[in-house]
Amino acid sequence: MSEKKNIARAAGVLGAATMLSRIMGMIRDMVVSRLFGAGLYTDAFFAAFQIPNMLRRFFAEGALTSAFVPTFSEWYTKHGEEEARDLANICFTLLTIALAVVTVLGIVFSPFIISLMFPGFAANPEKLSLTILLNRLMFPYIFFVSLVALCMGILNTVRHFFTPAISTVFLNISMILCALLLHDRFQVPIVALAVGVLVGGFAQLALQLPVLYRKGFPLRPRFVLGHPAVRRISLLMGPAVFGVGGYYLNIAVGAILASLLPQGSVSYLYYAQRLFEFPQGIFTAPVAQAVLPSMSRQAAAGDLPALKESLSYGMRLTLFITIPATVGLLLCTTPIFSLLFMGGAFDYAKARACSEALFYYASGLSVVALVRVVVPAFYALGDTRTPVITAFVAFVLNLVFCLALMGPLKHGGLAFASTLSALCNLVLLLWLIRRRIGRFGGRAVAISVLKGAVASVPMGVVVYWMLGVTEWSRGGEKLVKGVVLGGSVGAGIAVFFVCARLLGCEEARDALSLVKRKVLKEKGEGSGS
Repeated sequence: MSEKKNIARAAGVLGAATMLSRIMGMIRDMVVSRLFGAGLYTDAFFAAFQIPNMLRRFFAEGALTSAFVPTFSEWYTKHGEEEARDLANICFTLLTIALAVVTVLGIVFSPFIISLMFPGFAANPEKLSLTILLNRLMFPYIFFVSLVALCMGILNTVRHFFTPAISTVFLNISMILCALLLHDRFQVPIVALAVGVLVGGFAQLALQLPVLYRKGFPLRPRFVLGHPAVRRISLLMGPAVFGVGGYYLNIAVGAILASLLPQGSVSYLYYAQRLFEFPQGIFTAPVAQAVLPSMSRQAAAGDLPALKESLSYGMRLTLFITIPATVGLLLCTTPIFSLLFMGGAFDYAKARACSEALFYYASGLSVVALVRVVVPAFYALGDTRTPVITAFVAFVLNLVFCLALMGPLKHGGLAFASTLSALCNLVLLLWLIRRRIGRFGGRAVAISVLKGAVASVPMGVVVYWMLGVTEWSRGGEKLVKGVVLGGSVGAGIAVFFVCARLLGCEEARDALSLVKRKVLKEKGEGSGS
């Protein structure tokens, strides 16, 4: 099977698993919005959760994955499974020790961390003290989820993608059950959500270990500090924190500045960011996750033309998905919040405030997705310096944009600032990767952009017309709203795929052929049973 097909197949598996996880995450956020709304208690919870979640994005899914996967892939390719197994045990042992120290320090210094990161909460002692309590309860989540990221890197290297992708389902289920069953057991009901985060993190890790055992990687204690691969991973991780996690650092800056805005602003940004991450998690993150092992193997083998093709194809596949998703999301911001969140403690005014933030986030969907595909190419080539430089530039620009826009646009300005800074980051990355490896199919990428944009126009017209059938400001009418929104999305997808096929989009052919092969395979297995 060609590497392009491997990438597409892996992305499909990851997308299917992640879709289930994201759906459960959406249900979780609906439960949270109905029970707790958007105000003091949700601001405190989302702010407290921001810290371990930010560390997860920086160190677990960001730095650790970007540093570990290329190194482990190279070690596995050049030294064999036995040596790779030994490396996995060493990394697991050292990471466990380091995370235990970080967790204890985080719990002890929570008051200082919260006061530093959310200065606006100082004006409300109740909100400040609750945020500190929640942060202390949830800080061990970073311990569990970072070990999950290590397990994910091992499994992805041996081409097992499903289990790591689906593990977050257990986090969402845990939070949903704890919110529904335990919220009336605590003096402050939202504490139940923090308990759910802790239980869910443990469940995620517990899911990985049996699969690793079956794949020939039973993790055992192995304490070795001087292993050459460990030294390389450590050296790569420092720069990778900023290189991969730069965008999420910008999101964190937005949450910090939102604490200075009217109450509820932190929650509006959180709900909008969660919905913005929905298409990313289902469609774009799987492409980035699938292309990294391929590029790492190609770089280790010295096959630069193949690496260029993988990068180009990953970008084209990402754009094929995100261009219509951007158009659809921009049109559906208010209908989504009206259908999924309105009710209970969440009224239409809150839905509009959240949809405003989502609109500004959604405008940068393709940009953020492409950054996630391009940055790993640098790490596959052993270049950790360049993504750090571009991410730092983007970080500075984001801060400037935030300060300039938060006055006139409030929380919407903070969301738009992250989009603008991500665009600057992408432009720098593309310019620098071209200087590093030469041409990598830019013309093909540009043609994909043009075809995707053209195919999205009739899709947008159809979606816009169908959404006008009902009034989204009215409460209730969930069935009608669900039918209209679901029908609009389904019709939009169908129109886009038809137009993409008529325009001869290669990515559309690949996606449809994968579906056909899957259906035929299942039919064949069914007839042979």
